[in-house]
Amino acid sequence: MGAPRGANGPKGLDLFGGASLVAVMLLLAFNQVLIKQTNVGLQPVFAAGLRSAVATVCVGLWLWRRGRLTRATRAVAREGTLLGVFFAGEFLCLFLALDFTTVSHASIIFYSMPVWLALMSHVWLPGDRMTLTKGVGLAMAFAGTVAALFTRGEAAAGASVAGDLLALGAALGWAAQTVIARRPVMAEAGAEQQLFWMVLVSAPILLAVSPAFGPLIRALQPMHIVALLFQGVVVVSGGFITFLWLLSVYAPTTVASFSFLTPIFGLAIGRLLLGEPLGARIVVSCLLVGAGILLINYRPSARVRAA
Repeated sequence: MGAPRGANGPKGLDLFGGASLVAVMLLLAFNQVLIKQTNVGLQPVFAAGLRSAVATVCVGLWLWRRGRLTRATRAVAREGTLLGVFFAGEFLCLFLALDFTTVSHASIIFYSMPVWLALMSHVWLPGDRMTLTKGVGLAMAFAGTVAALFTRGEAAAGASVAGDLLALGAALGWAAQTVIARRPVMAEAGAEQQLFWMVLVSAPILLAVSPAFGPLIRALQPMHIVALLFQGVVVVSGGFITFLWLLSVYAPTTVASFSFLTPIFGLAIGRLLLGEPLGARIVVSCLLVGAGILLINYRPSARVRAA
């Protein structure tokens, strides 16, 4: 999958890496539309559980073919289970959010995750403290999230406070599981094992609680099944693994900074495919969140630090 990591650490971003990151972010933004469309045919939490079940099979086969489907230690099982619980909470909130709010709103609020990750990392990850640049970026992204939450009227047709708050809950769940993934046990297990635990644990949790959220089947059509399979096979198994692979090859900060593209793509896709309104405030919200994420992920180069 491209050139390997350089001998002296992560390699600099090249054309292949940049194009791959843009493609993955576009896929993740398009996934929001797929979730919203799947919700028409399947109850959201049930759909999230089925998606995790499909991804469990795909990721499990991937690990088996690579000879990495091994017996987990007690520590990995404990941390992996916790990771899967937060993953289940994240996507329970996100799938429900897209049932109540627009793709535009959900994308902006959900991808404010680096804001909450920066705060959690400052408290629970000693090597990742808050800096002035991070603080400014956090304030900008937080302002953008608040602006999106309070955008109402014609510019927010199809959005609701409940849906926006669920998207915020999904962002918090994503940030929490990222903190767990950075802890020594899961960091040593590797990205592929992390993803396997996420989908393995989340599938039965989501399927078990799904009856509490209403009838499991809505106006089901073949296109909804195709969309669900696409999410499980391509988005989760393919897109997530590709993103994790890019993190292992290129500088993590550089890779993370591309996440600001996803809410922008989400805004554009929501407008083009679903006809969602684009008011001035929601566009400003998107730009604030994107700029904030860039600042939160900014690290001065080694040459600047040495100067």
